[in-house]
Amino acid sequence: MVPMDKLAQITERFEFLEAQLNAGAAPGEIAKISKEYTDLKPVVDEIRAYRRSLDDLAEAEAMLADPEMKALAEEEMPRLKARIPEMEQALRLALLPKDAADARPAIIEIRPGTGGDEAALFAGDLARMYQRYAERMGWRFEIISEQAGELGGLKEFSALIEGEGVYARMKYESGVHRVQRVPETEAQGRIHTSAATVAVLPEADEVEIDIPASDIRIDTMRSSG
Repeated sequence: MVPMDKLAQITERFEFLEAQLNAGAAPGEIAKISKEYTDLKPVVDEIRAYRRSLDDLAEAEAMLADPEMKALAEEEMPRLKARIPEMEQALRLALLPKDAADARPAIIEIRPGTGGDEAALFAGDLARMYQRYAERMGWRFEIISEQAGELGGLKEFSALIEGEGVYARMKYESGVHRVQRVPETEAQGRIHTSAATVAVLPEADEVEIDIPASDIRIDTMRSSG
């Protein structure tokens, strides 16, 4: 059972932030309030859906006492009861602490591992797969650098992916990926195992540093001889 007092606190905080935005928050606070409001909204949507399910179940249980509505209530009860655990699971997931980098764009790097030319072909397959996935998700996919292998595929590949929730979805792709198949380079039809390494990193913020002119010293030297 999800603690209802915690759900009430989250909902109250969300409604408070919503009221502040509607009333016109101070310019210096708008960005901070908007971010917290945006982060809480999907959680509050799950809370409200969960509460509606509980209310529907309570209403159906009350209908059992009415002879005219009993048959309808008995028909609805199994569906409503089965729905509650699903809603609780979705709510628990929504309440998990978020990674601060989840909303950031991601940089993906792919390098072939063991397997020679076949590993380079596999790296190329992975790069195309991620690009198609990004297109299907409506994300922007920008190739930063790529180096082709001798027989095709890729020796090295990196790309920037921008869109909603990119890093949250892509970060679990980091690691070593393996494939077992008959390579295009294999004439005897033997199965080979090839590997490629995928690294997914959140794009870093640009940081501007102001150095006062008084802190800069330029030394000019001339060699003697």
